[in-house]
Amino acid sequence: MNNSDIKFNINIFYIPILFVFLMWGVKIYEIIYNISFVSYGVFPKELKGLRGVLFSPFIHKDIYHLVNNSYPILILGSILFFFYKKIARQIFFWLFFTTGLWLWSIGRPSLHIGASGIIYALASFIFVSGLIRKNPKLSAVSLIVVFLYGGLFWGVLPIDIEISWEGHLSGFLAGILIAIFYKKEGPPDKKYEWEIEEDLETHL
Repeated sequence: MNNSDIKFNINIFYIPILFVFLMWGVKIYEIIYNISFVSYGVFPKELKGLRGVLFSPFIHKDIYHLVNNSYPILILGSILFFFYKKIARQIFFWLFFTTGLWLWSIGRPSLHIGASGIIYALASFIFVSGLIRKNPKLSAVSLIVVFLYGGLFWGVLPIDIEISWEGHLSGFLAGILIAIFYKKEGPPDKKYEWEIEEDLETHL
């Protein structure tokens, strides 16, 4: 393995690991100093609540909540950076802020915290990308996402009032929208043999 391979592998995990590191850092700080940052969550339709768009994904109710949001961020984030490489940061940026802004627009008048909206955004983006592209590897990944996190899609429904289903729905819709927007960028579409023959005939 050469240096470029090592650098490539590090780049895949850099942003997801940094994201999770910040999540854990916030919780450890809360525990050590016996404080809570819940007030920095998204509070829909209030100007002050907009700060939660930036801060809320790093704030969690307890360790259980934090652990449950950590490993999906690592797995799905790494998948995103593996397949989309150079534009993955752009995609992650738009998933992050679109999810938060939509939550601020449609959420109940309550404080919303946690990274689950980002998880839904990543999952739906990867899944929809796998459907709209003729890329077998990405399609296979989309099936894995559905298998591993398929249960998450029930979270977009107002079944449990203790859970921010609005955040889940916002992330889910953001992932779909951005997957469509970036449908012509990222991993190349696979052309089937009959399509290649048609292209050759067109250029003859």
